[in-house]
Amino acid sequence: MRLHLVDGTYELYRAHYSPRPGTTAPDGRDVKATAGVMDSLLALLHDETEAVTHVAVAFDNPIRSFRNALFAGYKGDEGVPPELRAQFDLVEQAVEALGVRVWSMKDHEADDALATAAARWAGEVEQVRLLTPDKDLGQCVRGQHVVQVDRRQQKVMDADAVKAKLGVAPESVPDLLALMGDDADGIPGLPGFGAKGAATVLQAYGHLEAIPDSAAEWTAKPRGADKLAATLKAHREDARLYRTLATLVEDAPLPGTASLKDLEWKGVPEARFKAFCEGLGLKSLQRRPKRWAA
Repeated sequence: MRLHLVDGTYELYRAHYSPRPGTTAPDGRDVKATAGVMDSLLALLHDETEAVTHVAVAFDNPIRSFRNALFAGYKGDEGVPPELRAQFDLVEQAVEALGVRVWSMKDHEADDALATAAARWAGEVEQVRLLTPDKDLGQCVRGQHVVQVDRRQQKVMDADAVKAKLGVAPESVPDLLALMGDDADGIPGLPGFGAKGAATVLQAYGHLEAIPDSAAEWTAKPRGADKLAATLKAHREDARLYRTLATLVEDAPLPGTASLKDLEWKGVPEARFKAFCEGLGLKSLQRRPKRWAA
């Protein structure tokens, strides 16, 4: 029994910017991204190697959260193409038409939903698979029991792989992002701290609080250690704020979900799915399902 947790917002953006042909509904709406997400999820649901038994897809709707109140520069919905924004509600309906649980996140983010579900049900399944390449989800990885999956690159990352890629253990990922920043989320990081320098220091100390103020006390010294130490000493409060922004919540509300049983996938509900596809003119998708709900 596996729990598949999908970052729906990532899937939506990936489908929108993919080279796949455009798709227009009979009423003239651009539904390329929605059709792409449905196609991608159908491939996942029928993938025998993935062996999906329990699954949920989380979306940022809107792309704002409690973090925007903490830091004005945090990512928002500015710059979202209008044809993509118009599909935020539609894609949730599309995923529900596949018989899959949808978490529409309002004050929290899709990543918080994934982190919450992983923490809540890891002990009830053989493996939790976090389907997103976003590096902030690396903090949720636990051994080979909770893993991160990049479907596009066909990579599965356990705790050792996270450390090999980022240079730090999963529990230090928020500290790493606080120092080096994360452009995708609007976290600026501290001046001078790149990925390598931040990882070198955190390999020795694990978390921000354990890093000495003086570089003379550092047991691991990246290039420019004196300057980096001075920067950290002067901006520790900023670093703590950035770490808060990068730390995923493990008690976010999961709409419509009381237990793991609520995430069981029983197949595609035929009538609902076909009606949805008919409404959007997605004739080719209607032939895709291999497993219908009883």
